[in-house]
Amino acid sequence: MRVLVLKGGPDAEREVSIKSGAQVAAALARANVKVEEITIDRLSLEVLRTLPGDVIFPVLHGPWGEGGPLQDILEQDGRPYVGCGPASARLAMDKIATKKVVERVGVPTPASCELQIGEPITLKLPLVIKPSDDGSSVDLRICHSHNEVAVARQHLESHRTRLLAEEFIQGREFTVGIINGKVLPLIEIKPHNGIYDFQAKYLRDDTQYILNPDISLELKDAMNNYSLMCWKVLELRDVARVDFMADQRGPWFLEVNTMPGFTDHSLVPKAAKHAGISMEQLVLDLARGALNRAAKSPV
Repeated sequence: MRVLVLKGGPDAEREVSIKSGAQVAAALARANVKVEEITIDRLSLEVLRTLPGDVIFPVLHGPWGEGGPLQDILEQDGRPYVGCGPASARLAMDKIATKKVVERVGVPTPASCELQIGEPITLKLPLVIKPSDDGSSVDLRICHSHNEVAVARQHLESHRTRLLAEEFIQGREFTVGIINGKVLPLIEIKPHNGIYDFQAKYLRDDTQYILNPDISLELKDAMNNYSLMCWKVLELRDVARVDFMADQRGPWFLEVNTMPGFTDHSLVPKAAKHAGISMEQLVLDLARGALNRAAKSPV
């Protein structure tokens, strides 16, 4: 088996993707797998077809690499690849659409609305404003006053086409990794400054990640079950990470990531390691799973 690892892409998380892809490629190499590691921008089908590999591991984050366009090209290429298909990728990248879908199956999510330029926000303060189609809390703003809302909108509406306003949940933050339909140990996230933004995720070293945190079995089971409900209704596959906030009322679904990070800060590898799954075994299982899925698919 030769694995083609794609990394980079044109999205805001390009540098994170490059780090993630390098970690995946290195782990596959340690597992004695032949690896082709390629950094891309926007990749055409014609170029992809010239690249060697029996299975493709696209370790890209963001709207183009994770949100459907790349998956369209991978489908046309025809080789097996890790991650969900184009329709699920597009749905999961669209936070507004995702919230509507998971709500219909009973997963609680904070009250929200899509922002229209010039239209008032009907939600009560405090609230969160963020892009509806990006990841890693890029351009996320927490607003406690009408002035903060106005400043955030003025900045974000100048370069973002779709924005989501969402009820701010004051509570504890958690994430649930899923591998092949099975949940990994739950992680609590404790950012030093209270906000798990891009800086806290990738650039700072003072964010705490607590495996198997001290929470009730009821809360843990609720988040695990809601994560699997999201996995099923969004028709995900191979790997995902589901993010929650929890307050005295219970857990609240925030978003799902269909290609989580694989850097040394990333949460799915941390949770897998806690479950006894090494990085080498994790990426090897994902690559083999994609290859086996293709072998079982009807021609």
